[in-house]
Amino acid sequence: MNILQKQFYALYGEELPKTIMLGEIPYTHKKTFKYDFFAGTGLYERADDAKDDGHKQIIVKIYRLRPFFLLPMRWIGQLSVRHEARLYQKVDSIQGVPKFAGLVGKTGFAHEFIPGKQLSKSDAVNDTFFDELEKIIENIHKRKVAYVDLNKPENIILGTNQKPYLVDFQISFTHERNWPILRNINSLILTQLQMEDRYHFAKHKRKLRPDLLTPEDYALTYKRSIPIRIHRLISRPYFAIRHVLMDLLDLKPAE
Repeated sequence: MNILQKQFYALYGEELPKTIMLGEIPYTHKKTFKYDFFAGTGLYERADDAKDDGHKQIIVKIYRLRPFFLLPMRWIGQLSVRHEARLYQKVDSIQGVPKFAGLVGKTGFAHEFIPGKQLSKSDAVNDTFFDELEKIIENIHKRKVAYVDLNKPENIILGTNQKPYLVDFQISFTHERNWPILRNINSLILTQLQMEDRYHFAKHKRKLRPDLLTPEDYALTYKRSIPIRIHRLISRPYFAIRHVLMDLLDLKPAE
């Protein structure tokens, strides 16, 4: 990896750290899921003889530490980990959300590892999968949280037990402001984003289990809101430019 390429990765090394500390327990890197400009995410495992009642395997996400050329970027990593760790703790007791395990270093955090795979458009799911996923979303919404990133099927884990799990709360939104004006604005934003969650849920259900669609689900899948239209208008050129840039610089983030 040359000097130019290094600027486009979140951490100082060419790979995720070989070991990390969660509290006083060392964990060893086993697999990298993603390593790009903003963060690195991987599977870590503790030694069998570790004397505590913590998790044997954890997912560790470390946000950006490396400056971008000479521009400091650690502050973005610190804000990002503070936000996502807070969201994980806010929904921590909800069944179907991995349990928060703790902070890692200055810009990292960990949650429990869920055995399974990222949901794909070709997966077969059982008759209760979407009922259980809907319950997870409803419980998240009850905590005044909008998941926001449900359009990506890879954020839904199909567990080895055939149950759904939601991961990655990086861009999730929560309503916590107490000032009257901000409270009203945030409440409106939260309501709109929770509606988008329900739209994307119905879209996944229509693709994977159309036989289970209710009339309400079916109607939702054709209610593409203005925010969704704007997001698609912006995201398509962004990902096209990103793809070209990665090819030009020979950037290959692990996924």
